[in-house]
Amino acid sequence: MTDARTSALLAVLAKGVRTIELGQPLFTGMPCSPNHPGFRMALARRHGDLRRPDGGSASSEVIVTGGHVGTHIDALSHVSQDGRLHGGVDAEKAQRGGAFTELGAEQIPPLVTRAVLLDVAAVLGVDVLEPGYGVTREDLLEAAEHAGALPRPGDVALVRTGWAAHFARPQTYLGHATGVPGVTEDAAEWLAAQGIVATGADTTAYERIPPGEGHRTLPVHRLLLVEHGIYLMEHLNLEEIAASGLTEFPLVVSPLRIVGGTGSPIRPIAVVGA
Repeated sequence: MTDARTSALLAVLAKGVRTIELGQPLFTGMPCSPNHPGFRMALARRHGDLRRPDGGSASSEVIVTGGHVGTHIDALSHVSQDGRLHGGVDAEKAQRGGAFTELGAEQIPPLVTRAVLLDVAAVLGVDVLEPGYGVTREDLLEAAEHAGALPRPGDVALVRTGWAAHFARPQTYLGHATGVPGVTEDAAEWLAAQGIVATGADTTAYERIPPGEGHRTLPVHRLLLVEHGIYLMEHLNLEEIAASGLTEFPLVVSPLRIVGGTGSPIRPIAVVGA
């Protein structure tokens, strides 16, 4: 963060703050991309299985999940093009031994920066974009005008489609047959040109998924991760922040330091005035 951004954040904190969750809860049976193993949690020990001499008891769980399940961030090792990761790194060499020696999830920096909400659903006058709708460069420009704020270098751009409203209905949310709205290549190029460090959306794959296509091709992943080194966040929930009327705010995102991983669960938090 620059000195100016640090000062602005400290000024906000001094006045008192509240937080708004921008992620989805984790639970067994939640929607998950077909490319990844789903989330599972079970109690490994229940109260009463073992009782301490003083009468105390503890319960604990086992969690099994992929790195790209639920609200998460993609590391730059996640996608390759023609055998190369971002910066020309040889993907096959980097992944030997079962973990990436370059561009792993442990190298994703904690993000404490300005976020801009680009509410495309709002500017198009709908609660939720149509299945398979492609968010264009013009849509993002209109959303930025609506927000009264353009993304700047080092910012995070959050794209709201309204699709989080379907999260409790996995078949609808994943949209294999109907498609899922999302960012198109020309819109992604515009975002990259703004110098952002990361971007995210309230869908399973960030980018547009055409009806019946599933995740067969993901050109925006290639463009942002491989070509520009911009981190991607997926499965966000932007409904509360949109309802608040806020369009720019400090954002805190802390990925897990999974050595050699291709992604990490996150809990993104908007920090706003009390």
